[in-house]
Amino acid sequence: MPVTEAVKQPQPRSGPVASQEGRAANVNLANLLTLARILLIPVFVVLFSSPTPKRSLVAALVFVVAALTDLLDGYVARRRGQITKLGKLLDPIADKLLVLSGLILLVQFDRVAALVAILIIAREVAVTGIRAIAASEGIVLAAETIGKWKMTAQVVAIVLLILESSLLSLTRPLHLLGTWLLYLALVLALVSGGQYLVNFWRNVATKKF
Repeated sequence: MPVTEAVKQPQPRSGPVASQEGRAANVNLANLLTLARILLIPVFVVLFSSPTPKRSLVAALVFVVAALTDLLDGYVARRRGQITKLGKLLDPIADKLLVLSGLILLVQFDRVAALVAILIIAREVAVTGIRAIAASEGIVLAAETIGKWKMTAQVVAIVLLILESSLLSLTRPLHLLGTWLLYLALVLALVSGGQYLVNFWRNVATKKF
C-alpha cells in the first residue's frame, strides 16, 4: 500500500520571532507619517506660543503640513496594505493632539471662545472613550463621513485664525471666516458624536443586557 505523508499545517509563530515581526510591520511609511505629525505638534506650539506676523505664518504652514500627513498616511496605509494596530491607535491620537493644541493656543490669544473649545474637546474625549470600549469588545466604530468633514472644517478654521495675525490687512475677514467655520465644525462634531453614540449603543451596549 502506498505510504502517504501527513501534511504539516503551518504553525503560528510565537515568542521573540513573532514579536520581532510585529515590530518590523509597525515600521512602515504610513506609521512614520503619523509619527511625523506628532513630532510637528511641539514645533507648531513653540512657533505660535509667541505669535508675531512671521512666526504665525510659519506656524500656519507647519500646521497645514501636519494636517496633510493625516490624509497621506491613510492613503499610504490602504494603498500599501500597511494598516496596523499601532497605526489605528496613533492616527486618531495625532489628529486630536494637533487640533486641540491649536484650539488651546487660540483660546489663550482670545481668538476662540473658551466654551467652543471646551465643547469640541469634550466631544473628542467622549468619542475616544466610546471607541475604546467598543474596541475592547472587538468592535471597530469606523469614522463617519460627517466626522471627516468636521476635521476638515476644524483644520481650515484654525489655520485662518492663526493667519489673522500674519496677514494684518485681512485680520477682520480671516477672523470672521475662521470663527464661522469653527462654529460649523462644532455642529458637525456634535452630530458625528451623536452618530458614534447611536452606533455604540446598537453594537455594544445592547449586548450587555
